[in-house]
Amino acid sequence: MYSEITANKRKTVFLISGFLVLIGALSYFAGIYFEDYTITIGALIGSFIYVLFSYFGSASAALAFNGAKAISKQDDPRLWRTVENLAITDGLPMPKVYIMQDPGLNAFATGRDPKHASVAITSGLLEVLDNNELQGVMAHEMAHVKNYDIRVSIVVFGLVSIVSIFADIFLRISLFGGNSDDEDNNNGALFLLGIVAIILAPIIAALIQSAISRKREYLADASGALTTRYPEGLASALEKIKAGGSVTKRQNTSTAHLFIANPLKGKSFAGLFSTHPDINDRIKVLRSIGNKL
Repeated sequence: MYSEITANKRKTVFLISGFLVLIGALSYFAGIYFEDYTITIGALIGSFIYVLFSYFGSASAALAFNGAKAISKQDDPRLWRTVENLAITDGLPMPKVYIMQDPGLNAFATGRDPKHASVAITSGLLEVLDNNELQGVMAHEMAHVKNYDIRVSIVVFGLVSIVSIFADIFLRISLFGGNSDDEDNNNGALFLLGIVAIILAPIIAALIQSAISRKREYLADASGALTTRYPEGLASALEKIKAGGSVTKRQNTSTAHLFIANPLKGKSFAGLFSTHPDINDRIKVLRSIGNKL
């Protein structure tokens, strides 16, 4: 189990490194094409500032976007005690607890580190889960906190946004005035290469984001199972989520990867851009873990 967690963390580092290389390559290419490397420097500095802003502000935004409301112990003692017990077991600070008034069966965690973490669950999911299933779901979310998955998600989200924004700006500049010395411009092939790059860059970025998110879901499932010592609780909860539907009323693609199951309508092409692994596969893995405990 621990070897799987270590392997997933290592692969995530490689994937994020791929993001950084992609952003650096785009910035460098822009400097070459426009014969001005201040563009490269400016793009890299702007990217760093954007990621920094996302790092400190995205948690509050994610909660607001999804209509999550903070609760106290008196508002829902069962949920509060479940989260509190798991925090004690994991040796973590008590996160803030939120409920989303939504019939969709879903939950998510956010926050840049365990000291600034929050967990949220929909009213629909809270109503259908028994105590063991609720513990399984919350253990999964607390695992995201413990493993610093949310920090990774925040950084990845910022990097994906940067790639998309940068590619869009590059396209507009290329089409509406890039190189003013048209007569001496022999960079036709370079221009075509640039067009290909800015088309493929957001696609590659989305693929990397999806891969990171899917790996992190498996990691959180495994970590949660280690905490509760009862993988069947989460497996049973996932079965209910599959049967009842995880789609939420508020559709927000920027925070979809945070949820325990896909909250968006429709399915991605060939599953390539799905931020969540197949629920049946997750259930199968959890039950195989249960047989080993």
